[in-house]
Amino acid sequence: MVRLSAGTVDMAAAVIGSVRSLLAAVVVLAMGGCAVGPDFQRPAAPSVASVAGSALPAATADADVAGGQAQHFDSGADIPAQWWALFHSAELNALVEQALAHNPDLKAAQAALAVARENTLAGRGAYAPSVSVGMSASREQDPPGALAPVPSNNAFLYNLFTPQVSVSYVPDVFGRNRRTVESLKAQQQAVRFQMLATRITLSTNVVAAAVQQASLRAQIATTRESIATGTRMVELLRYQLDQGYAGRLDLAAQESQLAQWQAALPPLLTALDQQNHLLAVLAGRLPGEAPAQAFDLANLHLPRQLPVSLPSALVAQRPDVRQAEANMHAASAQIGVAIADRLPNISLTANAGSNALAISQLFKSGTGFWSLGVDLAAPIFEGGSLRHQERAAKAAYVEAAEQYRGTVLTAFQNVADTLAALQHDAEGLQAAAKAADAARLTLELSQRQYKDGYASYLSLLGAEQADQQAHIALVQAQASRYVDTAALFQAMGGGWWHDADTASTHATATRDSDEK
Repeated sequence: MVRLSAGTVDMAAAVIGSVRSLLAAVVVLAMGGCAVGPDFQRPAAPSVASVAGSALPAATADADVAGGQAQHFDSGADIPAQWWALFHSAELNALVEQALAHNPDLKAAQAALAVARENTLAGRGAYAPSVSVGMSASREQDPPGALAPVPSNNAFLYNLFTPQVSVSYVPDVFGRNRRTVESLKAQQQAVRFQMLATRITLSTNVVAAAVQQASLRAQIATTRESIATGTRMVELLRYQLDQGYAGRLDLAAQESQLAQWQAALPPLLTALDQQNHLLAVLAGRLPGEAPAQAFDLANLHLPRQLPVSLPSALVAQRPDVRQAEANMHAASAQIGVAIADRLPNISLTANAGSNALAISQLFKSGTGFWSLGVDLAAPIFEGGSLRHQERAAKAAYVEAAEQYRGTVLTAFQNVADTLAALQHDAEGLQAAAKAADAARLTLELSQRQYKDGYASYLSLLGAEQADQQAHIALVQAQASRYVDTAALFQAMGGGWWHDADTASTHATATRDSDEK
C-alpha cells in the first residue's frame, strides 16, 4: 500500500488546481474565439444542359463485324467500379487486377495519401495543451565566502532534485489552428483524388494497351499472310518467266509488292514488343516478365450502353476536378492563417513541482512550487512581411480558383471529344467494314479473271494490296472503338465511388475530418 504524505497531497492539489485554472481560461478563450478568413464555398457546376459538345444520337452506327455493335448513350447512368469487366474478358480482368495490386506508381500515390493523412492528424495536436514532465538533479557547491548558503541548513555543498510538470497552451482565439488543420484536410483530399486519378488512368492504360496488342497481333497476322502469298507468287512468276509465260514487268511488280509487305512487318513487330513491355511494366513487372495474356479483338465484347453523366455529376466524379477543388479549399484556408498571423497571440503556461536536497524529501510539505502565466504578444513591425504574406495567400487562392476553372473546362472538353470520337469511330468502322467487304470481293473477282485470262497480273496485285490495306484499316477501326470506349469511362470518373477500397479510403478521410 502506498501512503501519501501531506506534502504530496498538497503538491497534487496544487498541480490539479493549476491545470483546472488553465483549462478554465482555455474554455473561455475558445468560446469567444472565431476563425478569421473566408469560409470556403464549393464552386457551382457549369450551367449547361449536357456534357456533350452537340446533341447525341440515340445510338451509334453499327457494322456486322466484331466490335461493330451499335452503342446507346444513357444520360445520367451510373458507372460501375470495375467498368473494364464490361468487355467480358477474363484475361483482361486479371491483368487489370494485377496492375492495381502491383503497379509502383499507384503504390507511391497510396503512400503519399498516407503521408498527407498523418500530417493532418499531426496538425490537430495544436488543439490540445502541451504537457511535459521533467526531472533535474544537480550537485552544487557555493564558495565559503558566500553571504548566505542556499540550503536552510547553511550547507555550502549539497544536492538539488527538482521534478516538475509543465503545461502550456496557445488558445486558438482567431482560428489560426483551425484554418491550418482545414488546409491540411483539403491537401489530404487533393492527394486522395490524385491517387484516384492514378488508379483510373492505370486501369484505362491497361485496357488500351491490351486492345493495341490485339490490334497489332491481327495486323501482323495479315501482313505475314500477305508476305507468304507474295512469296509464292514471286516463285510462280519466276518459273513462268523462265518458261516464257510471264513478263519481266509482272515479276518486278510482284517483287516490289512483296518488299513493301516485308518492310511493313518489322515496325509492327517492334510496336507489339513495346506493347508487351508496357503491359508488363503497368502490372509492376520487368519488361522481360511480360504477362502471358495474348488478346484478340474477336474475344472482346463492346459495351453497348454508354453512361453520359450530368454536368453536376461530372464535376463531383472527376478526380482531377475534385483535386483542383481541394487545392482551392486549401488556398482559401491559408488566407485565414495569414490573417491570424497579423493578430495578437496568447500563450498560457502552468508549472508545478518540488525542490528537495534528497530524493526521499521530494513532495514533502514545504518543498512544492507552482506558477501560472499568461503571455500576450502582438506583431508591431515586421518590415511588411506579414502584410505581403496575406496578399500572397489571396493571390494563391485566385490562382487555385483559375486552375479549378481550367480543369473543369478541360474535363468537359475531354468528355465532349470522347463522345464525338465514339460516334465517328462507329461511322469509321462501318465504312471500314464495307471497304473490307468490297476489297475482298474485288480480290476474288480479280483472281478468277486472272485465272481465266481476262485480267492482267498487275490488276491482281492491285486487288491484293487493296485487300490487305482494307483489312488492316478494319482492325485499326475496331481497336479505336474499344480504346475510345475505355476512354469514356475514364472521362466520366471511372466509377471510383463504387469501389470497396476507395470507398473505405473515403470513409476514413470523412471520419478524420469530423474528429476533433
